[in-house]
Amino acid sequence: MAGRGEGPDFVEALARGLDVIACFDREHPERSLSEVAQATGLARPTARRLLLTLEELGFVRSRDGAYALTPRVLSLGTAYVASLGLWDIARPRLEALVARTGESSSMAQLDGSDIVYVARVSVPKIIALRVEVGTRFPAPPTSQGKVLLAALTPDELDAVLAQPSRSGLRGHREPVRDELDDELARVRARGWALADEELAPGVRSVAVPVRDGTGTVRAAMNVTVHAAETSTERLVDDLLPMLQRTAAEVSDDWAQWQRRPHVEVDPAPPA
Repeated sequence: MAGRGEGPDFVEALARGLDVIACFDREHPERSLSEVAQATGLARPTARRLLLTLEELGFVRSRDGAYALTPRVLSLGTAYVASLGLWDIARPRLEALVARTGESSSMAQLDGSDIVYVARVSVPKIIALRVEVGTRFPAPPTSQGKVLLAALTPDELDAVLAQPSRSGLRGHREPVRDELDDELARVRARGWALADEELAPGVRSVAVPVRDGTGTVRAAMNVTVHAAETSTERLVDDLLPMLQRTAAEVSDDWAQWQRRPHVEVDPAPPA
């Protein structure tokens, strides 16, 4: 990987950093320092410095000696979403859900104490916040954030909430820790989360988990409505069941996608 530049302006340090990012893929979502060094052909001290730099910048996270990419890699392009297959899998299901409900729907993943949107199908309604793929919000006052936080262990939750939000936003009504802990317990018990004008006035949403082939919660899917148009009762009684079915379908599609046979073969050289 590294060490292949020939031009006078080639920046080897940048190339090595990109090599580290590129060594994570579907088959290797987590790697140890030794595995990163081996996969990139870098010396362990060099690989360690690059990983620590990427971690400080928010592109990599570490836990128990294993490193993994974070959704912040989305800021470099769409490679992160493409590597998981999220958008291709979710899009037809999200489009069908939006067609049935007439309301916007999105998928998000956790990045530190924030959620980052990785898929979205919207309807032309005026709400207080603009949302698109790559948008970042603090997790606690959002329905998707509550679902993702509820899936963490107590130690993981403490570590996540200790990190400051990088969204630049504050919720309209953010819960204090005791309130959040009580709410997350309810989310775990019932399997879904509600955010009623907590992120911003007029924004009401309900969210459910999306799981991979191992049953691990990897994302959250929501339906967002305007509070003046849609009551909490309609959101929970009418729209939530449709959202739950869609999330289950996406989870099943994702599990099948992960199990698909995939082989890349170099084309035969011309005779």
